Amino acid sequence: MIGRHLDLPVVAVPTEQGEAHFGWLSGFFGLDSPASAALTRELLGWQPTLPGILEDLEKGHYFTTPAA
Repeated sequence: MIGRHLDLPVVAVPTEQGEAHFGWLSGFFGLDSPASAALTRELLGWQPTLPGILEDLEKGHYFTTPAA
C-alpha cells in the first residue's frame, strides 16, 4: 500500500534471503508480534473512534506533496 502510493516497486524477500537483504534487522522482521488494544478496551472502557491504520493510509493524504 505504501509503495503503491509512493510509486515505488515492492518485492517479496524470501525468508532464507532475509538476513542477506536486511542485515541485522532481519531478526526483527521475522518476529510474530501481534498487537491488540483488547486489554486497553477492557480495562479503560476505551473504544476507537478514528479509522484504523490501513484505512487511514489508503485515503492517501499522507502521500500528497504540499505546494511549494
